[in-house]
Amino acid sequence: MTIVIILLCILLLIVMVSVFRINAFLSFLVVSILAGIVLGIPLNKVAGSVEKGIGDVLGSLAIIITIGAMLGKLVAESGAAQKISAVIMNICGEKYIQWGVVVTGFLIGIPLFYGIGFVLMIPLIFSLVYKYKLPPIYIGLPMLAALSVTHGFLPPHPSPSALVILFKANMGLTLLYGLIVAIPAIVIGGPLFSRTLKNISSSPLQTFMPAELPDSELPGTFTSFFTALLPVLLLIIATVLTLIVGKDSSLTNVIALVGHPDVVMLIALFTATLTLGIFQGKKIAHIMNIYAESIKDIALILLIIGGSGGLKQVLVDSGVSAQIGALLMDLHMQPLFLGWLITAVIRFCVGSATVAGLTTAGIIIPLMASTHTDPNLMVLAVGAGSLMFSHVNDSGFWLFKEYFNLSIKDTFRSWAMMESIVGTVGLIGVLLLNQIIK
Repeated sequence: MTIVIILLCILLLIVMVSVFRINAFLSFLVVSILAGIVLGIPLNKVAGSVEKGIGDVLGSLAIIITIGAMLGKLVAESGAAQKISAVIMNICGEKYIQWGVVVTGFLIGIPLFYGIGFVLMIPLIFSLVYKYKLPPIYIGLPMLAALSVTHGFLPPHPSPSALVILFKANMGLTLLYGLIVAIPAIVIGGPLFSRTLKNISSSPLQTFMPAELPDSELPGTFTSFFTALLPVLLLIIATVLTLIVGKDSSLTNVIALVGHPDVVMLIALFTATLTLGIFQGKKIAHIMNIYAESIKDIALILLIIGGSGGLKQVLVDSGVSAQIGALLMDLHMQPLFLGWLITAVIRFCVGSATVAGLTTAGIIIPLMASTHTDPNLMVLAVGAGSLMFSHVNDSGFWLFKEYFNLSIKDTFRSWAMMESIVGTVGLIGVLLLNQIIK
């Protein structure tokens, strides 16, 4: 009955947004409250659950998305995105541009959280789209597939890292296995799949449309790449320094502060204000106007993402995750496949890949001990399951839809299908690897 209720809530959300054209944020609020009531959350706690979900999601993403939009707008307006896209196109050529953005997305995705990587890569994707008149989904999906796979499979991302600890796996071995599994998942879910989507109509957000400037007015190659990729460099440096100095060093807290994603984005924005703004002859008032315009463009996106967090929290607080996990544990299946399946079902129900992975961990650990399952491979199986079935209760679904300005139908056809492809290919890779190493 619980699954039926969840399906009906998801169906109601889809109907409200796509059929009746009700604002997605308002639709999320209505469905979240109804779901909380029907699923048995005490009436005096339903609103609090929704508020907590919205706060949790926006608390971790609001600063990143807001500053990322400012940085992206300046990168576009200054001509830096135009310079970067020209350099990449010269290296790869239009014929191989997909592979260029895939490699970029993969390298960026290893150290960066998904939300940060998404916001940082969007200006680069759109600059290539506008300059070379390429289909947005054809270019964007491969890069975002790489970001998504690294987020789900590879440490140091939050869910895989936590699973390594919970399963008592080896971080280095998990990363090595993860790279082996991730590459075919990215290739199939990214460049190969996106070739079937060239006919999808997409009008990406105008805020990231780069102004066509003459070459003489463009910032230098080093300045453009350095400024756009500075958040990545800072995060990598912070990670390496943390490993070098150790946890007991007096510098650990300083590195933790400077290396925090919010602070990293602020440092990057300050640097861009200088390198792409003031040093290029722009007045501070003009730069601040650019930043103000970028906020207008992403305000609704922030609300929609927050709304998805409200529904996710209602489903978690109602105990749906535990109920579904207990139900599936009664099935007699190969442990790696069962771990993947439990995670995929929970992901479908609650929307959060991290919540799905960590919830599954508590369910599957006793089974792992009795079956002597390789813990490194279980991390990857659960990670692959956490990418499955992305839909309207997943903030990533709405990020993709709103930034690329797609219909609900085309978002399912592109984003949701890509996520399920990489999750399925990931499972197949884990099962094959299990046969080789056991």
